[in-house]
Parts: sequence; C-alpha cells; structure tokens
Amino acid sequence: MIDKGGPGHHDTASILRFLTELIAWVGTGWALWPHSPVLAIAAVALLIGLPTIFGTQGDKPGGVIVAVPGVVTVLLVLLQIVAAAVAAWVAWPWWVAVPVTVLCLVVPFTELPRWRRLLSTPVSTSQR
Repeated sequence: MIDKGGPGHHDTASILRFLTELIAWVGTGWALWPHSPVLAIAAVALLIGLPTIFGTQGDKPGGVIVAVPGVVTVLLVLLQIVAAAVAAWVAWPWWVAVPVTVLCLVVPFTELPRWRRLLSTPVSTSQR
C-alpha cells in the first residue's frame, strides 16, 4: 500500500473509508426521505459537515478547521460506518445491504493503523 498524508493513510483504507462515507450519505438520505425530507437533508448535512469541521491535527493535509482529540475523529468515522450499515438495511434490498454490511465490517480493520495513531495523538488546540 502506498502511504499518503501521514501514517495510517493508505490508498486501500482511504478508498474503503470514502466508499463507506458515500454510502452513508446516500443511504441515510434515501432511508429518511420518505419520513421527512427535512430530516433527511439535515442528517446528510451532519454526516458531511461534522468531519469537515472537526478533525485531529496532522490527520488531514491542509489542517483542520476545529481541532479535536483523535478519539472524536475515530467516533466520527464509526458514525459513518454505522449510518451506512443501518441505512442500507432500511433503504435497500437485502442483496445490496449484505455487501454494504460486509464493507462496514472490513473498514474498521483497514482503519486500525490510522486509529492507533489518532488515539495516541495529544490534543492540540492550535489551528493552521
């Protein structure tokens, strides 16, 4: 695997994480839309907006807007994974939900090097 952006950032892990995020965004909107379009839009905005605003220093190239401890970044990734899996089962047929669930079970293992680094990163309140 090619290392990009720092320790724990590998092509395969990044691709799988991003695929899971896309599924979470689309699936959550799809699952919630029949109940409330406003809720669907708000949920997707939160799924996209929270990781955009909050991040751990040194994790993303170009810095972060609001620095948070590594545990928060890990929890935000877990939120995306859970949203993808749950939304897939609510919104789509089983033959789509099963591979999405498998992906959601694989991603934490590909994320382990990054998560170890994030969890060992001291809290920094300075912004770039």
